[in-house]
Amino acid sequence: MEIDNLTAAEERVWRAFPRGEFVDFRETADEDPADAAGWGPERTVRAGVLRALLLDGERRDGEIPSLSVAGARITGRLDLQYATIDHPVRLRHCHFEEAPRCYAARLRELNLSESVLPGLVAHAVHVDGVVRLTRARCHGTLRLGGARITGSLYLEGAEVAAPGAEEPVLQLNQAVLGADLWAPGLRTQGQIRLNGASVAGSLNLNEARLGNPGHAALDAETLTVEGDMLVRDAEVHGWTGLRGARIAGRLDLSYTRLAHPGGTALRAASSTIGELWLRKAPPMEGALNLRRAQLDVLLLEPESVPETVLLGDLTYTSLVPHEPAERRLPMLRRERDGYVPHTYEQLTAAYRRVGDDHAARLVQLAKQRRHRHTLPWYGRLWGLVQDVTVGYGFRPLRAAGWLLSLLALGALAFALHPPRPLKAGEAPPFHPVFYTLDLLLPVISFGQDSAFAPRGGYQVLAYVLVLTGWILATTVIAGVTRTVSRQ
Repeated sequence: MEIDNLTAAEERVWRAFPRGEFVDFRETADEDPADAAGWGPERTVRAGVLRALLLDGERRDGEIPSLSVAGARITGRLDLQYATIDHPVRLRHCHFEEAPRCYAARLRELNLSESVLPGLVAHAVHVDGVVRLTRARCHGTLRLGGARITGSLYLEGAEVAAPGAEEPVLQLNQAVLGADLWAPGLRTQGQIRLNGASVAGSLNLNEARLGNPGHAALDAETLTVEGDMLVRDAEVHGWTGLRGARIAGRLDLSYTRLAHPGGTALRAASSTIGELWLRKAPPMEGALNLRRAQLDVLLLEPESVPETVLLGDLTYTSLVPHEPAERRLPMLRRERDGYVPHTYEQLTAAYRRVGDDHAARLVQLAKQRRHRHTLPWYGRLWGLVQDVTVGYGFRPLRAAGWLLSLLALGALAFALHPPRPLKAGEAPPFHPVFYTLDLLLPVISFGQDSAFAPRGGYQVLAYVLVLTGWILATTVIAGVTRTVSRQ
C-alpha cells in the first residue's frame, strides 16, 4: 500500500510505528468503544493499513517498532494468518468491525484490552509473550484452541458472548500457557472449553459469572494446572467438567454457586487434585461427582454438600474441618448409587489418621447398618440382632450390660427356684450366680450346668440364656475381629 493513499488518521499511525510511539485517538479516557458508530474518518483506520505496517512497515536503526493504537475504529478484517510479527501489537480501546484473524500466526505480544470485537480467530497462534484481553468485549466466538503462549493470558473483566452459537464461545482446548490464565471477573454466555489445556501457573476465575444453563458452562476435561485453580465467589450456571483434570495446587470453590438442576453440577471424576475447597458456599444445585478422584486434602463443610453425590472410589488423605461423625454421615447417605462400602472406609480412615477412634467406630457402625438393608430378610434379622445386642461389636459395653442383666435375672430366678441335681449326693453345692454364668458363657464351665437340671419354665429360661450367650459371644468376637483386622 502506498503512503499517498493513507488518510490523516492512518498516516499518523504509519509515522508512529517505526519509533514505537503510542497513538491515542480518544477524546476522553472513559469513552466507550461500543459507541464507535459515531466516530468519523479522523478516527478510522483500515485493517489493511495495519497489516501492511506489521508485515512490511518501515524500520529505523536504533528504534524498536511497535503498533500501539488506542481509540480507533478499525474497518475490514485484520488478517495475520500464518504471519510472523516480530514486534508488539497493541490495539486497545478500539472497535473492530470484523473479527481479527491470527490463525497459526507467530506474534511477540497481542494486546486487545478494553476493545470491542465481533470475535477472534487465533487457533494455533504462537505468542512469545503475553496475550491481553483485559475488559475486552467479544460479541462472537473467541478462538484460541491450540494456542502456545509463553507468558500469561489475561481475561480479567472480559465479556464473551455469542448468542445462537452452537460452538463454545471461548475456546482454549489444547492451549499451552507458560504462566497464568488470569480471568477474575470474566463474564461468558455460552461454553468455555479448556479440554486438554495446560497452564504452567495458576488459573484465576474468581468472581467470574459463567452462564450456559442446561449445558456445559466450563468444560475442562484433562486440564492440567501446575498451580492453583481459583474459582472463588463465582456463579456458574451449567455444569462444570473437570474429568481427568490434574491440578497440582488448590481447586478453590469457596463462596461459589454451582447450578445445574437435574444434572451433575461438578464433574471431577478421575481427577487428581492437591486440595479441593468447598466451603462457605450454598449447596450445589445438582450432583457432585468425585468418582475415582484422588485428593490430598478435601475441605468440605457439611452445609455445602448437595442432595446427591457420587463418591465411589474417591480417595483423600485429609478431610477438614474436623467434624463429628454425625455431621459427616449424611453425605454418605446421599450417594446416588446407594450403599458404597468404599466411602465409609475412606471416612473411617480419615478419622483414624487424626486419632478420633470414636468417630471411626460410629462410621463403621453406620456402614454395617446401611449394609444390613441390602441383605435378604434372614440377613437383616441377624444384623438387627447384632445391632441391638452389641452394636455389631463396636459397642462392647452394651454386651456387658446385656450379660449383667441376664446374669441378675437368671441368678434371681434360680435362687428362688433351684434346679434339682442330676445325681443326688454327687452334685456340688448349688450356686445360682455360677450356674447362670455356666449357661451364658459357652467357653467357661464351673461344673454347675452339667450337675443340675431345671424343670418347666425354668428349663425354657435356661435355654434362652444359653442361646443368648452364644449370640452375644458370636457378635462380640465378630466385632473384635473386624476391629483388629483394620488396625
